[in-house]
Amino acid sequence: MFYKGWYHFFYQYNPNAAVWGDIVWGHAVSKDLIHWLHLPLAMVADQWYDKNGVWTGSATFLPDGNIVMLYTGSTEEAVQVQNLAYPADPSDPLLIHWVKYPGNPVLVPPPGINKKDFRDPTTAWLTSEGKWRITIGSKINKTGISLVYDTKDFINYEKLDGVLHAVPGTGMWECVDFFPVSKAQENGLDTSVNGPGVKHVVKVSLDDDRHDYYAIGTYHDKNGTWIPDQPGIDVGIGLRYDYGVYYAAKTFYDQNKNRRVLWGWIGESDSEAADMQKGWASVQSIPRTILFDNKTGTHLLQWPVEEIESLRLKINEFNGVRIQTGSVIPLDVGPATQLDVVAEFKIDKEALEKTTGSNETFSCSTSGGAAERGALGPFGLLVLADDSLSEQTPVYFYIAKGSDGNLKTFFCNDQSRSSAASDVNKQIYGSFVPVLKGENLSLRILVDHSIIESFAQGGRTVITSRVYPTKAIYGAARVFLFNNATDASVTATLKIWQMNSAFIRPYPNDEKFLKDLKQM
Repeated sequence: MFYKGWYHFFYQYNPNAAVWGDIVWGHAVSKDLIHWLHLPLAMVADQWYDKNGVWTGSATFLPDGNIVMLYTGSTEEAVQVQNLAYPADPSDPLLIHWVKYPGNPVLVPPPGINKKDFRDPTTAWLTSEGKWRITIGSKINKTGISLVYDTKDFINYEKLDGVLHAVPGTGMWECVDFFPVSKAQENGLDTSVNGPGVKHVVKVSLDDDRHDYYAIGTYHDKNGTWIPDQPGIDVGIGLRYDYGVYYAAKTFYDQNKNRRVLWGWIGESDSEAADMQKGWASVQSIPRTILFDNKTGTHLLQWPVEEIESLRLKINEFNGVRIQTGSVIPLDVGPATQLDVVAEFKIDKEALEKTTGSNETFSCSTSGGAAERGALGPFGLLVLADDSLSEQTPVYFYIAKGSDGNLKTFFCNDQSRSSAASDVNKQIYGSFVPVLKGENLSLRILVDHSIIESFAQGGRTVITSRVYPTKAIYGAARVFLFNNATDASVTATLKIWQMNSAFIRPYPNDEKFLKDLKQM
């Protein structure tokens, strides 16, 4: 959230080990979402109602500018309950101290809901009757559901009949998010906005498969229900925020810049033993803005926040580079461990028309990766590669032509040769990406040593890879163009920036520094 000039980030943190366990709330602040200052823990597990963990929660701004925080606590008996907290000193822009409401918990699992299936309250939004409304994830048998509650004071709650939404077979819904998007404007909306020109997004994290899914639909204020525009791509069975390592994502409305910003957790994909050895695990993604894609009407557009561009250093531009079939072209950009890559590809039109279609179905995850050649792909970039290409992570497009002549484009990340290490995940990630008539294929890639965040077609399809190169590190990391198609040459135009490092500073135990900081 943005409060008195500072962005605040609260996160699940185990101060005692690099694995899940003693969960408390870490807290950091930033002026620009890029450079961060750690603050003392915001809330710890010190009450009977959160003794087994201070879990996910959400902040809500009240009309008077004050903040209330609802969060899930796991009690001494491991019952999931909802609790209320608020700043001890609302005049403190750093919000260092938090107070738990003495009457907690304010909500307990309702009849018919398992004590361990009631968690993660959303930011509240105002109803047409002037009440506050929240939704909380749960399940009944294998049906994922989102319960709805109304409140006037965040202490007393009325449960609505029915649910916001339910999808059979999706299992437990965690970290539910619910927010409006504008069909016409290129800016975010406050969570309470409703009316003409507004669609609503339901996003859930599926505990069963550890992925984040979303769908776009229509919200009915009167009875607190939401209906997907396309039931075939309903929540949990259709579109994902990210087709790689990305979970428990949460948005907030940034009133400072009139945008909705998405945070996501990038977990590790090496062994737990390796995490224990290095003493830490997991990072946060670069924050992303999120908008409705009015061209498809089905997708959201995710894009790195504009502030990331402040880290750009030297630029290298490559115009009209022709990549013949079966070729790899090195791009001389210097060390390639911290990059911002913007690229556009044009595939040979004649080859597109001449290629014979087939009924064969393509999938990034079950294909042979970037090494498996097709008529119209794969082609793209090899990042975090060493000179010999013994380590490489291809980020690429693959075009499949059906027997009806229609083209279907896929966007993939291939981790199979990302590391010489044996104890790391080497899956191939990806999905279909809509490419509309007249659009060239475009992508953006943020490379940061062991993390690759890739955005295709303006952010319609996004993939985050967590890789662990052993050779393609520091000055030995390179970037290449490649085209492994058999029938079509490709022309690429690129801008590649070297990127500076963001500063993440520890908490300063210096009273004068803190006093000056609060006045910034």
